[in-house]
Amino acid sequence: MWSVGSGVASGPGALLDPAAVRLDARAEGRDDAIRQCGRLLVEIGAVTEPYVQSMLDRERSISTYLAEGVAIPHGTAEGKDAVLRDALAVVRFPEGADWNGAKVTLAIGIAARGDGHMAILGELAQILLDPERARALREATTAERIAELLTPAEASED
Repeated sequence: MWSVGSGVASGPGALLDPAAVRLDARAEGRDDAIRQCGRLLVEIGAVTEPYVQSMLDRERSISTYLAEGVAIPHGTAEGKDAVLRDALAVVRFPEGADWNGAKVTLAIGIAARGDGHMAILGELAQILLDPERARALREATTAERIAELLTPAEASED
C-alpha cells in the first residue's frame, strides 16, 4: 500500500493499492461496474462486503458519474460502518460501461471513514474535471501511472 508520507504519492494517489487496479475489465452495465470496484475494495481489506451494497444504494439515489467517461462510485453514510480504512479502487473499461446512458471507461471506487470521503471526492473532482488528466487516466497502462495522475499537481511538483 502506498501511504501518505511515504514519498511515493500524496492526495488520492496515496490511497491506491496497486492490487486494486484493473486496466482491462468488462462490465455489463453500471451495477456490474460498481460491484467490480466494490469487490476490489473488499479484496484489499479496505471494506467489508456490505459496503458493496452501500455503493449500489448510493448510485440509485444519485449518480456518481462525473464527466469525461469517469465515475466515482462510493457508499452511503449508512455504509461507513463497513469501511475499515480509506482506499481507492480503479477499474478501466476499455469498451465502456453503460452508466445510465453515459459511457464510462474509468470507475474510481472510493472507501472512506467518517467525513473523509468529502475531501477525497473534492480532490478527485479537481483532478478528473481536467479533460487532459481524465484522458491520461483513461489511457494509463500501469497502476503506478494511475497513482501518479491521481496525485495533485502541487504535490507532484514538491
